[in-house]
Amino acid sequence: MKEATGELNLTVIVVIIVALLSFFFFTILWPSIRNNFAKDTRCDEAICPKKGATPHDGEVLCTYRDNNGAVHDITCAWKG
Repeated sequence: MKEATGELNLTVIVVIIVALLSFFFFTILWPSIRNNFAKDTRCDEAICPKKGATPHDGEVLCTYRDNNGAVHDITCAWKG
């Protein structure tokens, strides 16, 4: 009987650890990952200046047109 109780306690501990890791991932890491992915996607679709532009700290000002047709200025990584 003691072995069954020990296994149950270990199962509860594992479930709690998995729940804590899931909570950490979905509240802290996932929003950051999602925002970076959205920014990278916007930069891939953005119109950036061609040759002759001077990047500032490795970034350049680009224009992005959203789904509604509105134009937004965004900063993207300079890709040369």
